[in-house]
Amino acid sequence: MSTTIFRAFILALIVMTVTSCVSKKNFAALQDELSLANEDLGKCGVSLNDYMNRLSACQQERQRLQDKIDGEASVTIKLKDEQISDLRTQLTDCQNQRDKQVEAVGDLTVLSQSASENIKETLNQLESKDKYINLLQAAKTKADSINLALAVNLKGVLSDGISDQDVNIEVDKTVVFINLSDKMLYQSGSAKLTPRAYEILGKIAKIVESKPDLEVMVEGYTDNDPISSSCMEDNWDLSVKRSTSVVRVLQKNYNIDPNRLIAAGRGEYNTLASNNTAEGKSMNRRTRIIILPKLNQFYDLLNPDNAN
Repeated sequence: MSTTIFRAFILALIVMTVTSCVSKKNFAALQDELSLANEDLGKCGVSLNDYMNRLSACQQERQRLQDKIDGEASVTIKLKDEQISDLRTQLTDCQNQRDKQVEAVGDLTVLSQSASENIKETLNQLESKDKYINLLQAAKTKADSINLALAVNLKGVLSDGISDQDVNIEVDKTVVFINLSDKMLYQSGSAKLTPRAYEILGKIAKIVESKPDLEVMVEGYTDNDPISSSCMEDNWDLSVKRSTSVVRVLQKNYNIDPNRLIAAGRGEYNTLASNNTAEGKSMNRRTRIIILPKLNQFYDLLNPDNAN
């Protein structure tokens, strides 16, 4: 009986030894898997930090673009509000004038038949004038709206890659002014256009071509530094030649109807700043492109028949 117990003890000891060996191997394998998992986790942490940095950069760029859009929209709304306020003021003035005239007529108590007929005619004339005023206001509103849209369109087209000191666009009543710096348009001291000038004039030409009812005046300006050469007699000559260079490109390179083009030279006069500084001279050396309605359109506005 004791021999049987001894054998059972030996067998149990052998089983425990084998089991212990297998557990150590499994433990080593699990440690290896844990090391690999920790290494993968570290790599994931690095990737996560990279993605977080890229997300932050995208959010900053999105905010910058949103601020830019909000700024441009604010400028457009401000211009429109100013135009609406101006029109309302004009309308109020016209209504006050009409009311005063009607009140003056109403104060007459004793009228002859002839006087009554005269008053009736006067009232008819007032009504006709009201129609004419409304026509002019509608025409002005339309012109202002067109020019505002034109200016916004030009700013959008020309803003890409051009600094503010090289291009300046303004709206004044019924015309749009585009001021271009001479360093961008011309080679120094000459009327020869730079490659950059052709690119800018091409963008302007697309806008002009889409508005066939508008004329284009090109004005050349210089500073007061004297110039005299075999090709240029003085600043008058230089300013005229620069404006005609622009006009020729608009006509020949971009097929703008020459009947819509006007070239003019202003020389060293009509300055924007003092010529006593280099900055002032640079500002005065410019070319101005003026986009404006044709003169016959103004004559049509003044035709009383259009008030009917």
